[in-house]
Amino acid sequence: MTVEKKKLPEDEKSKLESTSEALAIEEVKAVSEEPEGVLLKDESDWKPRTLIGRQVKSKEITNIDTILDDGKNILESRIIDELMPNLEIDFIAVGQSKGKFGGGKRSIWRQTQKKTAEGNKPKFSALAFTGNRNGYIGIGYGKAKETVPAREKSVRKAKLNIMKIRRGCGSWECNCKTPHSIPFSVSGKCGSVKIILKPAPKGTGLVVEKECAKLLSFAGIKDIHSTTFGMSRTKLNLIKACIYALQKLNATKIKEENVKNLGIVEGMV
Repeated sequence: MTVEKKKLPEDEKSKLESTSEALAIEEVKAVSEEPEGVLLKDESDWKPRTLIGRQVKSKEITNIDTILDDGKNILESRIIDELMPNLEIDFIAVGQSKGKFGGGKRSIWRQTQKKTAEGNKPKFSALAFTGNRNGYIGIGYGKAKETVPAREKSVRKAKLNIMKIRRGCGSWECNCKTPHSIPFSVSGKCGSVKIILKPAPKGTGLVVEKECAKLLSFAGIKDIHSTTFGMSRTKLNLIKACIYALQKLNATKIKEENVKNLGIVEGMV
């Protein structure tokens, strides 16, 4: 017996082709719009888009210092996930939840809204920081219409902004030449807020504002003194001032003899 194949009319053929094309376009969009900060299950799923990413995947670059020392920009958060898998992530309480007479608790979400003719359009922002508690730290600020995308943006930017922190023992009371504090005093300013970080002897602890203490502990600093000026209740400006102060540690030129005397160390993976 011979089975005759039914021929579809031209109208139905065109409909099937159009639907298949539409499905293919949607699949391509879904792949391209996948958030970059999400960890992939298999290494083969990662398709790097930059030269540094391809070198990291092919194991040509195995240390983060080779990228940071050359001053190259990191544009893919997966690079940090591959080179520094032991990073910890936390958020800073930059907002305040609603409460009676403005007495709400501190929150990691900072909510703002825009008045329009259609109504109020709220936006949420978050400030994340990451570090390995051994000389590396990064901070990122993300903003979106919902809380989850804002959190993912902040985490991704924190990984892209990773940097090394100089540590040492600059306290004349201690002089132990171990990297438990900072080698010299530095200051940072953002808006009206100014913070001065000073080296402290062993056992002092982090004598600094609570949110800044979390940031410094992720950088591997265990003992420090601090002084703040201005409207330090504005957490966002205070954290930025603290980051600017830490950046000055790396920008300052130091003689080789002082490196040994102060026990200065730059990042340890």
